[in-house]
Amino acid sequence: MPELPEVEVVRRGLERWVSGRTVAAVEVLHPRAVRRHTAGPADFADRLRGHRIGPARRRGKYLWLPLDSGLSVLAHLGMSGQLLVQPPGAPDERHLRVRITFEDPAAGELRFVDQRTFGGLSLHPEAVRTGTDDAVPDVIAHIALDPLDPAFDEAAFHAALRRRRTTVKRALLDQSLISGVGNIYADEALWRARLHYDRPTATLTRPRTVELLGHIRDVMHAALAVGGTSFDSLYVNVNGESGYFDRSLDAYGREDEPCRRCGTPMRRRPWMNRSSYYCPRCQPPPRTRPSPTAAPPPLPG
Repeated sequence: MPELPEVEVVRRGLERWVSGRTVAAVEVLHPRAVRRHTAGPADFADRLRGHRIGPARRRGKYLWLPLDSGLSVLAHLGMSGQLLVQPPGAPDERHLRVRITFEDPAAGELRFVDQRTFGGLSLHPEAVRTGTDDAVPDVIAHIALDPLDPAFDEAAFHAALRRRRTTVKRALLDQSLISGVGNIYADEALWRARLHYDRPTATLTRPRTVELLGHIRDVMHAALAVGGTSFDSLYVNVNGESGYFDRSLDAYGREDEPCRRCGTPMRRRPWMNRSSYYCPRCQPPPRTRPSPTAAPPPLPG
């Protein structure tokens, strides 16, 4: 699934080409594309029509377009979803699911294209997070701030890590702790921090946590600079252009290739229905400690 850099690239494109436009018509070509809008395709189209789109927004991997009606169009890209801005008269994509046209015909069309139909669009009221003035669609109000948000609280994040009985990569993928980090950028940041993915979070010191967050931000900024990471031409910007960060990956997808730091062949291990890529020398696994209830080893002889 697309992670923060890929979603931010799309958000920036929508900010440029779609924000400020007024919706003229909505055509739902596949009902699965709006299945999360429980009132159905016709209601989805009716509630969008005639309304002005505000500045595109993002929280972690989640992207939405606020409307002047007080609702927001939440986009879930899933495995293959794309939001494309196409000029008037452009040929329809093979997997076009939703078409949105605007009152200004020169603005072209906003199209939701999704080969596997795992993603979708839905309308939701906004909710204000407790203790903040930050309004987000109510269904994602539980999602944590992402590490690029100026309001991200490093001290609170470290305290949460220390309280959890989990491992560092599991924590990075927990969107209620920190949003926007997925499998690719977790592996990249952990490689840069020389941390094994199974390192217990309770063993991280405050300086180690701050260092890890710095690497997460660095790798995301580097990915943003080249348009994110695109695989199989799926994760593209609103103009259909691919990102190029896959050419700069240090860990992810580099099984058996030499570590760029020490030359040791990189390894891949199955992990939570995914894969983890790491250097066995730079990122040694944590030492296992015998259980206090385990039976002692037999005496010799």
